[in-house]
Amino acid sequence: MKHVLVTGGNGQLASCIKDISDTVDDYNFIYVDIKELNITKKDAIEDFFSKNKISFCINCAAYTAVDKAESDEILANQINAIGARNLALACGKNNAILIHVSTDFVFDGKKTSYYTEKDKTSPLSVYGETKLLGEKGIAEVLKEYFIIRTSWLYSEHGDNFFKTMLRLGNEKSEIRVVSDQIGTPTYAGDLAKVLIKIIVSNSSLFGIYHYSNEGVASWYDFAEAIFDLCKIKVKALPIKSDVYSAPAERPKFSVMDKTKIKESLNIVIPHWRGSLKKCINKSLL
Repeated sequence: MKHVLVTGGNGQLASCIKDISDTVDDYNFIYVDIKELNITKKDAIEDFFSKNKISFCINCAAYTAVDKAESDEILANQINAIGARNLALACGKNNAILIHVSTDFVFDGKKTSYYTEKDKTSPLSVYGETKLLGEKGIAEVLKEYFIIRTSWLYSEHGDNFFKTMLRLGNEKSEIRVVSDQIGTPTYAGDLAKVLIKIIVSNSSLFGIYHYSNEGVASWYDFAEAIFDLCKIKVKALPIKSDVYSAPAERPKFSVMDKTKIKESLNIVIPHWRGSLKKCINKSLL
C-alpha cells in the first residue's frame, strides 16, 4: 500500500480528489489541512513524511485570495513559496514524488496565442509571483517533480466563481461581470482525475504541465453559461476590467496549450461547457 499525502485537504480540489480516491486500489490517500500539517513548518513536514512513509504528495494547499494577497504578501509567500519548497525538501529526503498545483497567473496575459510550458513567466500580482516562487523553489530542490498549472478552477465544493454566480443569480436581478479577461474555466473534478492518473500510471515524464478544460471563455461567458444551464433568470451585463476596480491585476489572456499533458498521459480533455454541466448535475444531488 502506497501512501499519498494531499495537502489543502479541505479545499475544493482536494475534495474532488476525495470523491474518487476510494476507487483507487493499492493507494491510501491522507488528507491534511493546516490544523493537521502546517506546510510552512519544515520540521513538522519532515516528521509527518517519515512517520507516514509518504510515496506521493499532491500539494493543493495555496493562498488563493488574489486581491487580499496584495496586502498580505508575507503569508501568501509563506504558503505558496516557502510551503511548496518545504514539501519538495521532504519529498527529496523521503524518495517521494511531488505533484504541485500551480496557476495561469504566472503569466502576464500579453500573449495573443495559447501559452505553452516554455513561455516566459511574468506574473502581475503578488499571488502570481508567490506561486512562481513556489515553482522555482521546487525546481531548485528536486530533479524530478510534476508541476501542473491550471486556470479558473471551480467545483461543487468550497467557494469559487461558480458557487458565487449561483448565489448572486438567485439574489439579484442584474449582475455585472468582467468580459475582457479571457481564459478557460476548469472543473476541479476533471483535474483531480488527471492528478490521480499521474500517480497510478507511475509516470516518469516529470516536468511542468498545463491543464485546463478545452475551449476559451471570458468571465462573462462563463457566468452566462452558468445562468443558462441552471435556468436562472438574471441579467448579466458585460463590463471592462478597469471598471471593476480590484487591488490585484489579472492577466487579460491566459488560455493554455495542453498538448504536452495530453500526449504524455494519453488523455482526452473535456470542453469546459460539458464539464460545467457535470458540475451542475453533481450540485443538484
